[in-house]
Amino acid sequence: MSPADLSICIVNWNGRELLRACLESIQLAQKGLKVETIVVDNASTDGSAEMVSEFFPEVILLRNSYNAGFSKANNQAAALGSGRYLLFLNNDTLVGKGSLRALLQFMEDHPEVGMAGPRLIGRDGLPQRSYRYRPTFKALLHRLTVLRWTGLFRKSYEEYRRREFDPTRLQTVEALLGAAVCLPSEVFRQHLGWDEEFPFGLEDFDLSARVARTHQVVYLPGADIVHLGKMSSRKNAGFAYTGVECGYARYLRKHTLSPEAVMAYKALVLLNLPFAVVVECCRAIWRRLRYGPAPRGNPHSELGALLWFATRGQPTFWKV
Repeated sequence: MSPADLSICIVNWNGRELLRACLESIQLAQKGLKVETIVVDNASTDGSAEMVSEFFPEVILLRNSYNAGFSKANNQAAALGSGRYLLFLNNDTLVGKGSLRALLQFMEDHPEVGMAGPRLIGRDGLPQRSYRYRPTFKALLHRLTVLRWTGLFRKSYEEYRRREFDPTRLQTVEALLGAAVCLPSEVFRQHLGWDEEFPFGLEDFDLSARVARTHQVVYLPGADIVHLGKMSSRKNAGFAYTGVECGYARYLRKHTLSPEAVMAYKALVLLNLPFAVVVECCRAIWRRLRYGPAPRGNPHSELGALLWFATRGQPTFWKV
C-alpha cells in the first residue's frame, strides 16, 4: 500500500459517541484524498475500541492497557502513521467539508510552515479562539487568588488571554490549540514529538514554541473544524486542573524561567491553595443558597478540582 498524504491521529478515552461522530465526519471529508486514520484508545471502558473495530475497520486501532495520557498516545499514533503530514485531532471534533484538502494544499504550498491550525468552531457555530499567546510569568501570577485581588499583574494576564483575536485573518501566531494541528511528519520528528512529561494541558503551547524555532506556526482560517470542547476534562475536573497547573510549571521551566524561579513559582501556587479553597467554598455556598443543590452528578467542579489538586495532585506537580 502506498503511503498516505495525511495521517490523522486521534486519542480517545471513554468518548465512544464523540469518537463515532468524529470518524464519520472524516469519512465524508477525506473523499479524493489519500488519508489514513489512527485511533489510540487509552483503556476505555465504554466500548469505544469495539465500536471502532466494528464500524470503522479501515481505521488503524491501537488499544492501550492503561490511560497513557494525551501526549504519549499521540506519539504512539504518529509512530504508526505513514503520511507525509500528521493531523492531530481531539475526539470531540468534527471535520468540515473541504477542510482536509485546504490544510493539505496549504502545507504543500508553504514548506516554510511547520505547524498549522484550522479555525475552530464551537457548538454554537461561532469561532473559538483557535490560537493563543505564550504565557508569561507575570500573567500566571495573576491566576493566583491571593495576587489577583491586587491587580498588579492584570495587564499581563489580559495580554496573554484576552488580546485581540481575528478569526478571519491568516497569520503567524505564537501558539495553536492542540484540538487540531497539522505538521509535516519530518518536522514533528525533528522536534521529537509531543513532550510526554506534560500530564494534561500546555503540551500544545510547548510544541508550538519548539516548532517556532525552525519554522512558522500559522493559523489557517480557510479550514474549519468544529470543536465541542472540554469534553474529557469534564469527566475528571481534578485531574484536568492538576494537569494544567503542572503544564504551566513545566512550560515555564522549559521556555521561560530558571529552575530556582520555577521552584519559587510552585511554592506560590502551593501557598495560594488555602485562599483559593476558601474563595471557592464561599462561591459554592452562595450558589447553593441562590440556586439550590447542584444537579446530581454535577458537583461544583471548581471546588472539587482544587481539593483534588491539593490532596492528590501534589506529587505530580512537584515532579514536573
